[in-house]
Amino acid sequence: MQNYQNHRRFYTPHHFIFYPVGLLLIGISLYRMGYSLGNNNGEFWMWFVLSGTIFLIIWVAFMMRQHYALTLQNRIIVDEVKFRYFRLTGKNIDDSGYTFSDAQLFALRFANDNEFSKLVEEAISENLSADQIKKRIKNWKADNRRV
Repeated sequence: MQNYQNHRRFYTPHHFIFYPVGLLLIGISLYRMGYSLGNNNGEFWMWFVLSGTIFLIIWVAFMMRQHYALTLQNRIIVDEVKFRYFRLTGKNIDDSGYTFSDAQLFALRFANDNEFSKLVEEAISENLSADQIKKRIKNWKADNRRV
């Protein structure tokens, strides 16, 4: 059962394998770089380049994964919430005169159909933040397919 305490999601290979291994490798290479600092045989520069390369691989992997997946997911969620509001009320949410932030719409996706419309109206009348919307949800609609 999804709720406020457990609504975040992790991807095990990415969060618990790739990043820890990457951080371990960069830690080892930085240590070796520091250890070889006094040597005049060029070992320092080899570890310096290796550390920089590992850092760039981790950074690029993080940025690409986040950027592509989240951009697409955000577009889908916004359209899903707007369509859901239309399906439940017969009205266009954009015609309410209120401009929802993406974060507010993302929070509304967790509300089940019975409380969704009421939460939309409360968000409009009380200018609720995304976190306030999430805290008002009584019966969470799980979103287990997000990135």
